Amino acid sequence: MSVGRYLHTASVLTNGKVLVAGGFGYSTYLNTAELYEPSTGLWTATGTMSYGRYAHTASVLTNGKVLVTGGYGVSGYLNTAELYEPSTGLWTTTGTMSYGRYYHTASVLSNGKVLVTGGYGTSGLLNTTELYDPSTGLWTTAGTMSYGRYVHTASILSNGKVLVTGGYGYSGYLNTAELYEPSTGLWAATGTMSYGRGYHTASVLTNGKVLVTGGYGASGFFNTTELYDPSTGLWTATGTMSYGRGYHTASVLTNGKVLVTGGYGYSSILNTAELYDPSTGFWTITSYMSYGRYYHTASLLSNGKVLVTGGYGNGSILNTTELYP
Repeated sequence: MSVGRYLHTASVLTNGKVLVAGGFGYSTYLNTAELYEPSTGLWTATGTMSYGRYAHTASVLTNGKVLVTGGYGVSGYLNTAELYEPSTGLWTTTGTMSYGRYYHTASVLSNGKVLVTGGYGTSGLLNTTELYDPSTGLWTTAGTMSYGRYVHTASILSNGKVLVTGGYGYSGYLNTAELYEPSTGLWAATGTMSYGRGYHTASVLTNGKVLVTGGYGASGFFNTTELYDPSTGLWTATGTMSYGRGYHTASVLTNGKVLVTGGYGYSSILNTAELYDPSTGFWTITSYMSYGRYYHTASLLSNGKVLVTGGYGNGSILNTTELYP
């Protein structure tokens, strides 16, 4: 990439290219964006956002545009949102959220709307959620979660509901999980994880279960992983990773396995990667990355490879990218 960045976003566009946007650079909030072309392996600059931001979200809409929301910038917690048009490479502003927030989540629902949940803002931890309607460009208030939380996860289940897990709340790192029902706009509690954790990952497996990995909690960095079964609403322990890690990534590969990369462990920036096999519940070490990194991104390309971009590593902000395998 042309610039090192972390806490940025990476989105796989409908044309197969990867759009990287924003993040934190060397003493600056980035408003720049870059495109990766898998067929050549090259990066090119594209349109610039109106606001530099990090710890934001980016969602590919059903119309192919990319919606960026919130984050933190020079003016503090952002409630602004912007749309990227791949056909022109330009950004335009769209509706403004009711709350400025960062470290929140954004999920594209089956009806095409985008659900934003939680995060942290000027008033502290947020339990508020908002819905973006691409047909109008406007936001509306959605149901309120039981817990204010940030550095949590949100996963769209095969039944269309959204599962929110963990994060940091007023009582510390949370083991609670909640379900959002799009048809009613309401939240309901579901099974509780064994460990309160934030900065973890959550991946929807091909069997419909959700795999939560690692993260940080009261006892430090976790190597534990847990499975959520939507049919029962319960969690069960599954295989343990070789390394405790947070601020990492998890990608569901075309073969159904889950690739975890990098992150931060006990006083160490990790270049290790591990594979989870849902058929056995076991983890295995796979090839190492060239650079230890955390707060990076990982994107599954149409050719089945995983593109890792940027992050922070060994005292520097990385502009390097790597492909697995």
